[in-house]
Amino acid sequence: MDLQLAGRRVVVTGASKGIGYACAEAFAAEGCEVLLCARAPEAAAERLRAQYYQAPIQALPADLSRPEERARLHAAASGADILVNNAGAIPSGGIADITMERWVEAWQLKVFGYFHLTQLFLAEMRARRSGVIVNVIGMAGRAWKPGYIAGTAGNAALIAFTSAVGAEAQKDGVRVFGINPAVTRTDRMESQARLRAAHTLGDAGRWRETLTGLPFDRPIEPAEIAAMAVFGASPRAGYLAGTVIDIDGGGQFKG
Repeated sequence: MDLQLAGRRVVVTGASKGIGYACAEAFAAEGCEVLLCARAPEAAAERLRAQYYQAPIQALPADLSRPEERARLHAAASGADILVNNAGAIPSGGIADITMERWVEAWQLKVFGYFHLTQLFLAEMRARRSGVIVNVIGMAGRAWKPGYIAGTAGNAALIAFTSAVGAEAQKDGVRVFGINPAVTRTDRMESQARLRAAHTLGDAGRWRETLTGLPFDRPIEPAEIAAMAVFGASPRAGYLAGTVIDIDGGGQFKG
């Protein structure tokens, strides 16, 4: 299926690995011009250039927890057709485990980072009456997790934000939607599983034992989230707006 994306300018944050890298790769495969933004995106961009030499690939190192760095990204990528908000690393822990300083630090990147970048890119998209913003959020915003309290609260806020902005932006020709991945095979999945194993089993090395009972007996592959992001951002999904799509293998209904 031709997704009609060739030549579109795409910005992907948190693009050096995991879901962000998979999204950048999937858009490059469609012939898009892709800008990878992360703290150190150069190696990831070089890998994509070697594989997708026909697609212009750029890298912009930035710390998107800082407002001035978000503004710098926006200035460098002015006129982008698609923004994929994906950068974020909210730590695990319960209400007694996360200091307010760490909580604020984590939300500066993912929660306020998404808010701010959406505000920046949406303004010019509205002015030209075209554009798509994809927010990669997380199932913890639906299936609340006391042991991931900062992430649960942040994701829930981003789900509400995405739906509210998406409901309004469509009148100006702009689509905003979100994706909620459940457990996805990334470095972050392993690091969080190690923390759970240390807390519940007394041994971080037993982290694989904490990944039982997953739908289809496996985590989600990053490429599966990327495929949804690319299709949703394409003209083929032109009526998709305000929705946050749960990709959890039906796990939320297992009881």
